[in-house]
Amino acid sequence: MATSLPIRVRGACPHDCPDTCAWQVTVEEGRATRVVGDAEHPITRGTLCAKVNHFLDRVYSDERVLHPLRRSGPKGSGRFEQVSWETALTEVAAGLADRIERHGGETVLPFSYMGTQGLIQGSDAGSRFFGRIGATRLIRAVCGSTGSAGVQQAIGTNTGLVPEEIRHSRFIVLWGTNTIVTNVHLWPLIREAQAEGAHVVVIDPASTRTARSADWHVQPIPGTDTALAMGLMHVIVRDGLQDDDYLERHATGFADFAARLGEYTPERTSEICGVPAEEIERLAHAYASTPSSCIRLLVGMEHRGVGAETFRTIAYLPVVTGAWRHRGGGLLFMTVGMHWSALNGGPLERTDLVRPGTRSVNMVQLGRALTDPQMEPPVTALIVNGSNPVVTMPNQSLTIAGLQRDDLLTVVHEQFLTDTAMHADYVLPATTQVEHLDVMWSWGHDYLTLNLPAVKPVGEAVATSELFRRLATAMGLADDFLHLSDDAMLDIALDSDELRGMGITRERLEGEGWAHLSDDRGPTPFADGGFPTDDGRCAFVAPTRPVASSRTAEYPLHLISAKDSVHHLNSSYAHVPWHVKAAGESTVSMHLEDADARGLEDGDLVDVVNERATVPARLRVGGVRRGVVTMPSGWARGAAGASANALTPDGLSDAGGGGNFHDTFVEVRRVRADGSA
Repeated sequence: MATSLPIRVRGACPHDCPDTCAWQVTVEEGRATRVVGDAEHPITRGTLCAKVNHFLDRVYSDERVLHPLRRSGPKGSGRFEQVSWETALTEVAAGLADRIERHGGETVLPFSYMGTQGLIQGSDAGSRFFGRIGATRLIRAVCGSTGSAGVQQAIGTNTGLVPEEIRHSRFIVLWGTNTIVTNVHLWPLIREAQAEGAHVVVIDPASTRTARSADWHVQPIPGTDTALAMGLMHVIVRDGLQDDDYLERHATGFADFAARLGEYTPERTSEICGVPAEEIERLAHAYASTPSSCIRLLVGMEHRGVGAETFRTIAYLPVVTGAWRHRGGGLLFMTVGMHWSALNGGPLERTDLVRPGTRSVNMVQLGRALTDPQMEPPVTALIVNGSNPVVTMPNQSLTIAGLQRDDLLTVVHEQFLTDTAMHADYVLPATTQVEHLDVMWSWGHDYLTLNLPAVKPVGEAVATSELFRRLATAMGLADDFLHLSDDAMLDIALDSDELRGMGITRERLEGEGWAHLSDDRGPTPFADGGFPTDDGRCAFVAPTRPVASSRTAEYPLHLISAKDSVHHLNSSYAHVPWHVKAAGESTVSMHLEDADARGLEDGDLVDVVNERATVPARLRVGGVRRGVVTMPSGWARGAAGASANALTPDGLSDAGGGGNFHDTFVEVRRVRADGSA
């Protein structure tokens, strides 16, 4: 019998990550056998991260959901029975129709996030369906939106430098980002800059892998970054290191702002931040005296009550020094705006279908929405795709309490029985990235990537887009926009004058896999000002007075739910045995003096506790400053009884709709032999 030759199919990693790696999948006899990074892609450069190197283990895992499942035991028990797609769709459609008839469309709450970052299979896959039935709108703002709001308040956009420009920087400040773990493909570009003489500074309360690899590690108290930025600018202005000409030409409100800087002397800033005054002086001088200085921000630091204010204040630094004039100087943050302005996403999202006055629920407060007895109409149906909110949303216990309501119809489209799927009434099998078509935008670089299906779906799995086509049919909704094929959606997404002007077509993407989103900004986008604000100038606004800490005698330790390891970034691989083994048990890191004060030793089994929850973990001594503890942010609840998000609050940030879950304080106690703390 003749065998077919192996083929390679171009695609891209679907994960919520700034790298959005281009890959190539080898297919033999209809089965994907290997996935490798695209060696020609300027960012991927032929390498994938430790998780994605094993992506096919997820595709062909014995734990994967391959058929529709209907709950057969109590909610959360994980007991299901296999049913046909016809049965599942008929029953789900009937349940939705009944609830909509009794309460109206807003009784249905969609919940999705970045389980896939694709335009076709991501949040847009269900947006037209939910708009058509009048469902509650979900504010998907848990990451990126708060920091973006802050930076935009300052310079009118969250897009500054593009990543490849960092190789031209000579003083690089990685502020609140663990680059080696969360943005691994930026690190080689930083190393290129180092080879040319660049100095790398990490500002982070924890001693991360990136901090240990940098030239200089500054460790402020968590949540004091606004004050640190103000302290740096105090020194810069006091010592005449600001660029007066740039400020005069391209900023407003600086005189009033500068008057407030007097409050942030190095000594006062040191009291707030816990950074020695002499180190603040030295950092300010080093940063301001290097023309091509670059500040790199990512999303971790934004998750606070004053997250937007912090990002806004940090964004002022390259304006004060005039770093934007110089190649490699300025601010590197998001690139998503370049993608969304180029893609034709509007006809796929169809916000015009949303009826005026339709209520919204912030995803950060899912638990509140599911348990609020005053909400009218109540949420009686929840449809989840591309997300595992039990693990990824704050105030975990409240979310679980909502999911355990007997009157709540919960439908989860998933690849595995996640912590959320365990509470579902119906679990519907979802395709993986190698089984469906998508176009991948990136929030971390300026390359658009096409993902072609490499193999047929395993079992009865369907793409998210197909799920909503089937659900629309089951509910008798015949509108053409609800039944667009994936090919049609791709053509719509690429139907853009901006893309055509760049020479980016479907044919080119199918042949080459990816394409660069060129623009006319050049390597120094704001050298001559021209910020995309109302007046083209940076608007300086002084921060509010320091926010009082919620630290108490009962809960004195500031918890950072950190992305400390590639294996703890999220829960997507929690059902793959090699990943579970590599990740190990859930841990909490603590300073030696804090451990000694509690009679704790490295390796002790402890409980991390506050008013919301108790989370067991193994103690690791070292790696953080005094008064701070860190835990993995994306560890699945099933692995250790609860995740760090059982401890986190579900309040909102000052702008952008993000959450304040890094404003968390805890105590750590040894677990005694009898199991008590």
